[in-house]
Amino acid sequence: MPYRPVLRSLALLLLWPAALAAAEKRPVTFSEDIAPLVFSNCAACHRPGQIGPFALTDYESVKRRAKLIAEVTEDRTMPPWHADPGVVAYSNDRSLTKEQIALFSDWLAAGTPEGDPAKTPVLPEIKDGWQMGPPDQIATMPEAFTVPAEGRDIYRKFTIPLNLDKDTWVKGIEFHPGDPRVVHHILYYLDTTGKAREMDAKDPKPGFGGMSQSNGEFRYIGGWDVGTQPVELPYGLRWFIPKGSDLVVQVHYHPIGKETTDQSSVGFHYSDEPTAKPWSIIPVPPHFGMMQGIDIPAGEKEHIEKASFTIPEDCTIFSVNAHAHYLGKRMEMSATFPDGSTRWLLKTSNWDFKWQEDYAFKDPIKLPAGTRLDVLMSYDNSAENPANPTKPPKRVIWGPSTTDEMGVITLSAIFETKEQKEATHQALRVYLANQMIDRLLEGSETVFGQVRGQIGAADQNKASKNLEAARAPLLALDFDKDSKLSSAERIPAIAYILQGAFIKNLGAIGFD
Repeated sequence: MPYRPVLRSLALLLLWPAALAAAEKRPVTFSEDIAPLVFSNCAACHRPGQIGPFALTDYESVKRRAKLIAEVTEDRTMPPWHADPGVVAYSNDRSLTKEQIALFSDWLAAGTPEGDPAKTPVLPEIKDGWQMGPPDQIATMPEAFTVPAEGRDIYRKFTIPLNLDKDTWVKGIEFHPGDPRVVHHILYYLDTTGKAREMDAKDPKPGFGGMSQSNGEFRYIGGWDVGTQPVELPYGLRWFIPKGSDLVVQVHYHPIGKETTDQSSVGFHYSDEPTAKPWSIIPVPPHFGMMQGIDIPAGEKEHIEKASFTIPEDCTIFSVNAHAHYLGKRMEMSATFPDGSTRWLLKTSNWDFKWQEDYAFKDPIKLPAGTRLDVLMSYDNSAENPANPTKPPKRVIWGPSTTDEMGVITLSAIFETKEQKEATHQALRVYLANQMIDRLLEGSETVFGQVRGQIGAADQNKASKNLEAARAPLLALDFDKDSKLSSAERIPAIAYILQGAFIKNLGAIGFD
């Protein structure tokens, strides 16, 4: 019929743009598509001398791993970035888009063509050694410490004289583990009293022992853990180091089945300018969840812990960080503003103990006084969890070792005044005191993380007696004998807790 050629011509006309686009679509090549992604997202770690197990710095090295790269990018194992995509905008986001991920499988399917070598971008300059450049001062442990092949995790403090003859401001700190295989995380403190030197001198081994012992004597200034990338403090912020300070580095060592030694170093980058504004951290719950009452039954696939903290003063937050151990699964924090609106600050559905991150907000976020921070942390203590360090699974409570658990989500916050900062610190102390009261009234063995199946009967008996001694003053304040403290009864109870040495000695409420 006469209209059929017309329809056929019209169909061809309609299909022509798509056919033309397909004809013009070039194949995926290393030089134009793959190299820009690998060089900017992978090569910093995957190069000689860094933590990546193999190099990805040229066509041949990437081609050899093409199938593996397609697999680990598809399941988002690599590049390591564990905040859920599309929820919060972060300035240091290393994650790939769906379109970028598809390029790797398309390249593999096409036979991994190189393309025009002249179009391959130049490999970014990658610094060896100190990533922030040569430090103004390198503080190294005076002696190497021997980490045994087996045994429980070790917490050791090392005193390093800084010999500063004037007050100093620091814009960046970079940690270099002597043996990264055994260094799990570290905390930095400053001592201006000489107490750390005295304790170090009394201990025959390098440094001196204890996780929280004497922390109240020192001033907390931050820390480092696996995956932390060194960067200069943003927005003109600085750490303050008084003249005559000694650096006290608390190192958490994890034996690896082979005896080794560690002699780590800390590099300081100094500034001629003081901090632009007061700033600190807001940890929820405080002190790594020590008083959260974390108690995870063996085999429980999703154990949920929740915590909330209401900010007492206006502040502006610029980054968020989460911390847990091997059982961690989901780490989430949201903010509910005084007007009732909410927004995510962190949403991580695939926590990875081996790669912990400071997530820097693309734009600073203002949190007015009265903003409520809600935290959810989940843990997988089942046999199906490949990261579970205990097989078969056992009950896990709060504790400092990697086979124990902890949990916290921490904001970095800027204040307009020192008074706002101190008011926030005090609110965190009160929050922690309330948690401690709750755990003591429960008679919880998780209060101090001391009563575990692996300690002897004598130690368990001692810990139980300590628990009862700590409970007694609180029970005396239970005037109506209902086995709980009312708001009025809590006022003297909180004062009692805050006057004691325990919370003072925790040291890591925030930057003083």
